Amino acid sequence: MALWAGMSMAGVAQAAEPVDLDMVAKIRSEALHRSQAAANLKELTETIGPRLTNSPNYTQASAWARGKLSGWGLSNVHDEVYDPAFGRGWAFRASRVEMLSPRQLPVHALPKAWTRGTDGPVEGEVVLASFKTLEDIEKQRGKLRGRIVLVDEGRAYKPSEKTDFRRYTAAELGELQTFPMPEDTAPDAQQKRLDEYRKRIALSKALNTFLAEEGVLATLSISSWDNGIIRATGGGARKAGEPVGVTELVLPAEHYNPLVRAVQDKQPVRLRIDVDSAFTSEQDLPATNTFAEIPGSGRADEVVIIGAHLDSWHTGTGASDNGAGVVVMMEAMRILKTIGAKPRRTIRLALWGGEEQGLHGSAGYVARYLADYPEPTDPEQKALPRAYQRGTGPLQRRRGYDRFSTYFNFDNGTGRIRGIYAQENHAAVPIFKAWLEPFNDLGASIVTTRNTGSTDHISFDRVGLPGFQFVQDPADYFTHVHHTHLDTYDHIVPEDLKQAAAIIASFAWHAAMREERLPRKPFVERDAQ
Repeated sequence: MALWAGMSMAGVAQAAEPVDLDMVAKIRSEALHRSQAAANLKELTETIGPRLTNSPNYTQASAWARGKLSGWGLSNVHDEVYDPAFGRGWAFRASRVEMLSPRQLPVHALPKAWTRGTDGPVEGEVVLASFKTLEDIEKQRGKLRGRIVLVDEGRAYKPSEKTDFRRYTAAELGELQTFPMPEDTAPDAQQKRLDEYRKRIALSKALNTFLAEEGVLATLSISSWDNGIIRATGGGARKAGEPVGVTELVLPAEHYNPLVRAVQDKQPVRLRIDVDSAFTSEQDLPATNTFAEIPGSGRADEVVIIGAHLDSWHTGTGASDNGAGVVVMMEAMRILKTIGAKPRRTIRLALWGGEEQGLHGSAGYVARYLADYPEPTDPEQKALPRAYQRGTGPLQRRRGYDRFSTYFNFDNGTGRIRGIYAQENHAAVPIFKAWLEPFNDLGASIVTTRNTGSTDHISFDRVGLPGFQFVQDPADYFTHVHHTHLDTYDHIVPEDLKQAAAIIASFAWHAAMREERLPRKPFVERDAQ
């Protein structure tokens, strides 16, 4: 049965979009009453754990996903290399930091990814030094051997007015459906951002070299969040041959600030540090994405892709970022396979690697199969992640460009789907409204024309292809878990995963069954995106 949805909601345009309510009912029944999403997420996060790209855990997670997908009867389950030399493997097992003087007490700290371990306990005096420019490095030369260096100033505590966990209110959802007038940007704004990025990379490499040559024992940084939360991402160097530096640790503000104050008061601060982390390979390893399919019939060469990134940072277990997305997308495929869906177009699942380092997995896939700008010749540009490089000519479309329909992404934590960002694709708005209507009773109802960024749909959007991210409840994504040691299964809402899997399975099905591929917005090619 097909419902010609919503004449009163969106007029004739929306009425032309059929919705298969029989299929929606089957999807909802399987998703809401026989979900495997939460159980799979518990396995992924508590049996395997964090999944830094090219770490042993990432390899294990990919094998786990392939086993599940093959067991459900999906087709073409495989890994595929997107970068033959992404970087070295790295693993973190334990860290222990103790203050020895002026008093004894434990200090909470976790290492940045791709930084050295200490090869056993080391002890040293704590000093404060700033390294904001290359000139700052020279000012410290000859002063830091055998020291443990605080590299940030202290930060005053500011009580947060944000609610720890929240759902969007009706007013907030209404506001999301307005389009803010964009501000004019300076013609050189992007160049300035790229220049700043290059300066940071150059400073990082110079500082890593200096710290190792100087004989610094470790550096300590302050977490960017308060309330005992450690927010740690990457440091050191993942690429073989680049200067790694020394052990880099991040401390919660409440443990970092007292060290700063003690040093400033000229107290003799001494720490013992023992960090068990190490590279698991001497050479750069290939990095992979994981794929599976439900083959199409009739239009099998056209493709609908749903995806999430399999990699995570290392201090939590990557449950919200982005284990939730992984199991939701896997569950959507399981649902469709279980209910016997036979789509016209191929529905492909993509589990991306390297998202946290710059959308590497999805950008590599898009460049290989769909479209890319010519490779830059500037060495500094070539060193940037592909998604941030400036092209040297017009977009080069691959064979799959005209056969691609759409991409749907899920990557904002556990939060329940409330709608979808249309990325200024106005032709898609009435289509999405029709597809969402059968899920209004589950809280998903809005289509916003706004853009959202920072995750894998951007790899498609930047080359003019329809790529979308869902609007999700904030939950505690940006108050507790994003890139922190609290990103664990305990912060997941299983009911939200069920709802998301149902909606995404339905969106994938309807995109695969449309008479036409999803419409594309007008695309203006640019040298840099």
